[in-house]
Amino acid sequence: MPAASSVNLNRLAAFAAVVESGSFTAAAEKLGLTKAMVSQHVSRLEKELGTSLLTRTTRRVAPTEAGSAFYADCAQALNGLEAAVARVGGDAELPTGTLRLTAAEDYGAAVVVPAIAGFMSKYPAMKVELVTTDQVVDLVSGRFDLAIRTGWLRDSSLRATRLGDFDQIVAAAPAYLKKFGTPRRPADLAKHRWIAITVLRNALTWTFTSKDAKTQTVRVSAALSTNSTASLRAFMREGAGISTLPSYMLDADIRAGRLVRLLPNWTLPQGGVHAVYPNARYTSAKVRAFVDFLRNSLLSEKVKDQR
Repeated sequence: MPAASSVNLNRLAAFAAVVESGSFTAAAEKLGLTKAMVSQHVSRLEKELGTSLLTRTTRRVAPTEAGSAFYADCAQALNGLEAAVARVGGDAELPTGTLRLTAAEDYGAAVVVPAIAGFMSKYPAMKVELVTTDQVVDLVSGRFDLAIRTGWLRDSSLRATRLGDFDQIVAAAPAYLKKFGTPRRPADLAKHRWIAITVLRNALTWTFTSKDAKTQTVRVSAALSTNSTASLRAFMREGAGISTLPSYMLDADIRAGRLVRLLPNWTLPQGGVHAVYPNARYTSAKVRAFVDFLRNSLLSEKVKDQR
């Protein structure tokens, strides 16, 4: 058994979160970690202690007898640490300094920039440095406090919190539809001029789901391809072909009639919006404040759209 001073506090926090949440998935969401990372913390803790702390079933995770006793002591210790941190850091709750963050170019311009403007209006003493790039940058070497990433995250040692989601929309310009016709079902897309975005792993294969939960996978053929979502939208608006982009990029064009949403009875998988942090134990007040502000902004926009 390890000495008390050598026990990793992150593992204690992960174990306590699993007991309190009843599952690794819920604990991961609570802690802003991946499910795999939480499971790894608990497994290593059990190995260090030389005893099984949790009983795992397909439906629920529950503490063993030893786990229940250990959790009682563990929770008391963690609560004491939180109180100590609160006493020491009480004056550091207001966001200060410079927030350095990165986001994809399309999402940065459409969503993150307006959120930053509102954030700085609320906290005028803050400074913000935004770097937009479609490349996945190293947060540590790039000295970033935070990344806002969209889509589907790969397993990572970084901490991630899901802030919201977005729809993928298939659309085309009225001029294109007048010339080539309107697809009525996903299979029809194979006969049309598709504009591919090359940064996607599977840029030519798309799986749609109908309102009655039926799926249909279609393989399209690229008449045009580009590595830029901005160029892709421009091609679509020029009537060069059909493609799909996130709703936050196309909503304004669809409302203005520059593009037409296609296949309204079918949907593509939703993408996620995540706040991603370097895997540090401490999250600064400025990062917490901006993440909360962006989450509330996304929620407000979603409520508006549902009205």
